[in-house]
Amino acid sequence: MQNYQRQSYVTQLHKVYNELSQASIKYMTDNNAINLREAGLNSVDASVDFIKENFKIVQDCGTDAVPCFADSYKKLSGLSVTANDHERYFVLANGASIATTFRSQKTYGDMVLDIFVDSNGKKGPNILGRDFFIMYVYNNGVIDDINFEEKADGDGLDITVVPLSSDYRERMFTTYCKGNTNHRRGCFGKILNDNWQMNY
Repeated sequence: MQNYQRQSYVTQLHKVYNELSQASIKYMTDNNAINLREAGLNSVDASVDFIKENFKIVQDCGTDAVPCFADSYKKLSGLSVTANDHERYFVLANGASIATTFRSQKTYGDMVLDIFVDSNGKKGPNILGRDFFIMYVYNNGVIDDINFEEKADGDGLDITVVPLSSDYRERMFTTYCKGNTNHRRGCFGKILNDNWQMNY
């Protein structure tokens, strides 16, 4: 894959990130709140309204991934991954596709939303870590990679404070994004670590 292709995916990803970051700040400010949940981002319906009010939507696919997203996706390793397990799917005016899932405080702590981003819509290559990423929006408005992983003994989750450390992001990238597991995490944090460059 050519460097200019990689950078075009990252540039589009960065645009979505910036819009999402600005929307989160605006949402808290407009609602005179100190965090997103207090501002009203506390349900699936509220998360859909948040997206519709802050992004230029050209297609709303409802609860169906296709045609907003491609039929299939793969990891860098070639392993197939799913992109059809989120709550709502949209295509933005800038050509990117996004999917949202609201995360409850009871189960996910400070995580409010996780957002799939296919930076060039359903066009290829449809590879996690190339044109397909997952961003996580936290209650304080921070957008980062996932802040937890399953404990080694299988008894619950190890939760990390956001923003994530560089070392944590690198480990998540190596273990999960590049790794031959079915987990989809770790790719977005690598892009943040490398200052919006795709060096892999």
